[in-house]
Amino acid sequence: MNNKILELKEEFEKKLNSADDLSALDGLRVGYLGKKGSITSLLKGMKDLAAEQKKTFGAEVNKLKEFAAQKIEERTAELRKKQIELEIKSMPVFDITTPASCSCGSYHPITLVQRQCETIFKSMGFTVEDYAEVVTDYECFESLNIPKHHPARDMQDTYYLENGQLLKSQTSAAQNAILRKYGPALIENGTPIRAIFPGRCFRNEATDACHENTFFQMEGVMVDKDISISNLIYFMKTMLSEVFRKDINVRLRPGFFPFVEPGFELDISCLICGGTGCPSCKHSGWLELCPCGMIHPNVLREGGIDPDEYTGFAFGLGLTRLAMMKYGIKDIRDLNSGSLKSLSQFTDDE
Repeated sequence: MNNKILELKEEFEKKLNSADDLSALDGLRVGYLGKKGSITSLLKGMKDLAAEQKKTFGAEVNKLKEFAAQKIEERTAELRKKQIELEIKSMPVFDITTPASCSCGSYHPITLVQRQCETIFKSMGFTVEDYAEVVTDYECFESLNIPKHHPARDMQDTYYLENGQLLKSQTSAAQNAILRKYGPALIENGTPIRAIFPGRCFRNEATDACHENTFFQMEGVMVDKDISISNLIYFMKTMLSEVFRKDINVRLRPGFFPFVEPGFELDISCLICGGTGCPSCKHSGWLELCPCGMIHPNVLREGGIDPDEYTGFAFGLGLTRLAMMKYGIKDIRDLNSGSLKSLSQFTDDE
């Protein structure tokens, strides 16, 4: 039986050296190590051996299996390295000094609107922050006065990961971190918290002309002593007039959001249909643009700020819908379509 093992080992090594591509190597693996492979079949002959011989023979077969598996792994690495080297050698040589002959690309309309909003808010003393797209349940909900099993969570059905984290359903998920970041300066030096944080959001919902499962928002907060609704209205009106280069009809209507009290929906007159009604505004003449309100005392307290001494406002500006209004885009799905023909027509008009 030992002679069979030696013969099989020599045969395997000979075929291994002649295997010159990954498919041949995989065939070799199946032929020797598979369920019906040559090495595996050696074990079938153990039934005719004595008990002591079985133990010795089985150990030798296992050594051969380990040897074959290791050699196949090493050979696979060699062949993959050679394959990569051949691909590199076959690549065409480019002269990087040659002037580009292709036309320049264009910015996405949401990028243009976001940069414009950032410039406007920077001029009003706001800082621009960035934040992760994958967040914890605490960041997205609990820190915003939405405890576990609260019915308000049904308003935002998002995507959960196996590790318990989730794709943020709102840019408000960064609010607690911003309050904790700038709160000490507010408390110690009296420096107001003024920050915006744009980002991509995700919600598990059906898509139509005015709803998408992936969209962009821009959260904004301002916290100081004696901040009121009038401050919120001023900043939003200023921003909208700068973006659209004209006065925009807006309305505030009561809205429930657990992280603000009182809460409002800031709507703008639909610029696509002029307020007469269309699919983008659900034929109402108004488009919901900005949930907003005074930051709830629980949210301030969770961010390390005393709500008895400080107040603040927060808003969640829909950058995707703002881009639709600015450029007259009738279907929100066009923005994620990747259609260069549709998206390349927009240019920065600054």
